[in-house]
Amino acid sequence: MSFNKDNLLLYAVTDRRNEDFGVLYEQVGQALEGGVTMVQLREKNLSEEEFTAEAIKLKKLCGDFGVPLIINDNLKVALNSGADGIHVGIEDMPVSEIRRQSGDGFIIGATAKTVEQAQKAEREGADYLGIGAVFPSPTKQKAVRVTNEQLAEIASSVNIPSVAIGGINLENIEQIKCNYISGIAVVSAIFSADDIKTAARMLKEKAKAVAG
Repeated sequence: MSFNKDNLLLYAVTDRRNEDFGVLYEQVGQALEGGVTMVQLREKNLSEEEFTAEAIKLKKLCGDFGVPLIINDNLKVALNSGADGIHVGIEDMPVSEIRRQSGDGFIIGATAKTVEQAQKAEREGADYLGIGAVFPSPTKQKAVRVTNEQLAEIASSVNIPSVAIGGINLENIEQIKCNYISGIAVVSAIFSADDIKTAARMLKEKAKAVAG
């Protein structure tokens, strides 16, 4: 699936915790109906076989909406499931090695918290950056904070699009002041909402005002 900066407008990152996959599948479907533009499947406690099986099912669901599916930090699962790409953190597999193994057309996202990290990811072949945490995050409580000024500095230092991530919700999204990002990535603001479809729709409208 082709990728452009518009895919980053509302980027939903899953957080299954204790729910079974059936619940997660329904939640992702509701998020897609609400208008999310990209989905990342994050699973830290599954076997590779289970992770791949989930990814295959979600790839089809996301494909029905024309939305790319990204796998968090597991290249083998991403390639074996036919997912559209991968997102890696600063300490994960190097972007250059992922690009070597995956080839062109495979979406690679990389986390960046500094200008140096952003420029390195771009040089090695990343397609987009995830910059944050812009607010305290309930899913990554020890995440290093990034100010609006740092967000702008990092995003403007590269030629690939960026997405802000970390603790973003309907109440604080308007505090993000940066003309260089293409959208927001959210976890709890969508998947912990009582009405996921409505939450996604409202976040998307607010994201349009934030994105450059």
